[in-house]
Amino acid sequence: MASRAGPRATGTDGSDFQHRERVASHYQMSVALKSEIRKLNIVHLLIWVLIAAQVTVSQLSLVSHKVVASPYQWEYIYLLSIVPTVFSFLALPRNIISYLVISMISSGLFCMASLIYGSMEMFPVAQQLYRHGKAYRFIFGFSAVSVMYLVIIIAVQVHAWQIYYSKKLLDQWFTATQEKKKK
Repeated sequence: MASRAGPRATGTDGSDFQHRERVASHYQMSVALKSEIRKLNIVHLLIWVLIAAQVTVSQLSLVSHKVVASPYQWEYIYLLSIVPTVFSFLALPRNIISYLVISMISSGLFCMASLIYGSMEMFPVAQQLYRHGKAYRFIFGFSAVSVMYLVIIIAVQVHAWQIYYSKKLLDQWFTATQEKKKK
């Protein structure tokens, strides 16, 4: 029995820990990767809620278009990016490989592709803003193209890390299943 302050068990000097069981490294890595993916999923949900709020406010005309600009086309496509996050949240608790694979593929399609399209769609407006200093769309007084490029930069990083960590997690899960098959 381990005791920090009490007497040591008789007949031991503390060096007999080699026989104790340890958690396999792939299980430790799996827990760490799941934690990182959950954090990234929450950040993605925050980005998604902000874009969904902009689209909703604009479509329902809740405030003037001078306060919140009408959304770009890519923002409607990006709203589908909730799908990979849902599959990711479903895959993590029970190690469902197929859901994680669907999450990775749909993240590439709905998230990364829409962000690339968005950066290309907004490029002429950004070019006009930085060459001539003229902005025609605003979000709370800031240039809409500048705000949305900032969102795109953050979202690309979040989704790239999601895909990377998901791939590493799949590798860990496959390692665990291969070790079970060997036994």
